[in-house]
Amino acid sequence: MSSKTTFIGAVEIGTSKVTALVGEYTGREIVIIGCGECASRGVIKGSVVDYRAATDCTHTALELAERDANERVDHVYLAQSGGHLEGFYNEASVNVKAADNMIEADDIRTVCELAKAKDLPLGRMVVHHIRRPFRVDGRLVPTSPENLVGQKLEVGYWTVHGQEQRLADNIHVIRGFNLEVRELVLSSLASGHMVTTLEERQNGVLAIDIGAGTTDFVLYRNGAPHTTGVVAVGGGHFTNDLSIGLRLTEPQAEKLKLRFGRAVVQARDKNDKVWLDGNFSIGDRQFPRQAIESITSARAWELMEVVKRRLGNAFSADTCAGGVILTGGSAKLPALAECAAKVFGAPARLGEAPSWVNENLRDPGYHTALGILYYGVSAQGERAAASRRKGGFLSSVTRLFAQT
Repeated sequence: MSSKTTFIGAVEIGTSKVTALVGEYTGREIVIIGCGECASRGVIKGSVVDYRAATDCTHTALELAERDANERVDHVYLAQSGGHLEGFYNEASVNVKAADNMIEADDIRTVCELAKAKDLPLGRMVVHHIRRPFRVDGRLVPTSPENLVGQKLEVGYWTVHGQEQRLADNIHVIRGFNLEVRELVLSSLASGHMVTTLEERQNGVLAIDIGAGTTDFVLYRNGAPHTTGVVAVGGGHFTNDLSIGLRLTEPQAEKLKLRFGRAVVQARDKNDKVWLDGNFSIGDRQFPRQAIESITSARAWELMEVVKRRLGNAFSADTCAGGVILTGGSAKLPALAECAAKVFGAPARLGEAPSWVNENLRDPGYHTALGILYYGVSAQGERAAASRRKGGFLSSVTRLFAQT
């Protein structure tokens, strides 16, 4: 075996389940060789609320993945979601220093550092600095502007930050397994990377990842992430609405949601009823199909509206030719794409993993874990180097645990 081969773990600690993947990375390509999952405990809306319970189920998922791969993981990329995550945009500009106005590496480094220099509130930590395309004298430059000629160089960053303690809780779960968290990866960036193409990201596309406890979204423009966000609402809220509206237990409501829920009301006959279990056992009951669809469709419409409001002026159907792509375990609700299309006024569809993904991992519920692996590996070079040079993510993690 080549000494350059490393075994990378991708872990998503979700509200309903923990997913772990193992990838064999040779420096040129990565191949998925192991998968493990476990029902989640101790996690609410993307945040760890019971450390011991969250640790137990996460370690179970990792052990299953390593057993499936027949290899030990060297380090982990960890998905990050939760309502505590926030983002802001900051940009900077510099005058090109060279007498002949040719842009040099030092100009690029300076403008990037200035754009990332905005201070965070106490108790917050950067998760991602997401660079938007450079501009030279107002002209967009999709790649590096080095050696181009111009007088003014500009760049902006969308900076995502979170509560230090929430981030530390997630990292500590993995460290308890004697593993290094190489980097946190936003769930929205991970799943968005899997279900959108380079062309769609260039033309503008919105990816919405609906999990059990949170909904993560990322809007792409000009080939790069433009705006990200997290809404603390997910598929579990659809279940809770049914539970309250129809006076059911959570498991009963979940069963009805999966069998008869829809994001757009289709039933027209109020007398059209469905059975809870259908086996006519004691306690089996009938419910109006229209009532079930009305409850789930109201929540679906509200969720799409919340995402649209959070995007504000950043989203426009005119600049989003790729439309809306839905993913995540709860995105399989029938007619959700139809609902999204109406709210956003743009084409919408359920996202699919690339054709090379194995059949057993093609379900939307795996898109985030898959994306963590591929997004993390493809982007690690530049960000890891910057972190080590300037005291970014890795040194921040060290600082967090030095205080505990």
